[in-house]
Formats: sequence, C-alpha cells, structure tokens
Amino acid sequence: MLFAIHALDAPASQDKRMALRPGHREYLAGIRDRTAFTGPLMADDGETMVGSLMVMDFPDRGAADTWLAGEPFNKGGLFASVAVYAYKGTPGPFQPE
Repeated sequence: MLFAIHALDAPASQDKRMALRPGHREYLAGIRDRTAFTGPLMADDGETMVGSLMVMDFPDRGAADTWLAGEPFNKGGLFASVAVYAYKGTPGPFQPE
C-alpha cells in the first residue's frame, strides 16, 4: 500500500536540513525500489526548502511508521510536524521534467 508522508520543517532550520541531508538521501536510497516519488516542499520563492513529501510502498501503516522513526530528518528533529496518510494515486498525462 502506498503511504504519503507530509512533513514540515521547524522554522529557521535550513542549516539543520543541509547537515542531515546526506543521511536522509542515503536512507531513501535503501528503499528506492519501493519509492513512488520524494522531494522537498518549497517556499514561494522556489528556492527555500520548507518540508518534504514522500510517497512510498509499505505493507501497512506500522511499517511506514517504523521506517519514518529511523528517517534522519525526522530522527534529527528537523520536522515540526509530520502526517502520514494511505495514498491512492491516479495516473495522469503530466510527466515532470
């Protein structure tokens, strides 16, 4: 089942995000075969990262929560809020660059 993880960073945490980012990317690489898509959420300026959106396949909500507990951004205290939802994607014609 797909799960969408929507996480917003704590205010003024760009330095923390950048410090934790290599571990975050390595952790994501470990489940690349179960990843629909991931990426940073951006501020209106299009440059400042303010959170993360990750959609991945897990057997159940417990497995998603277990994975999230070890995720470096989450574990490192970057996120001010995190929400996890079961996700049912609908394919469309849009293909991002």
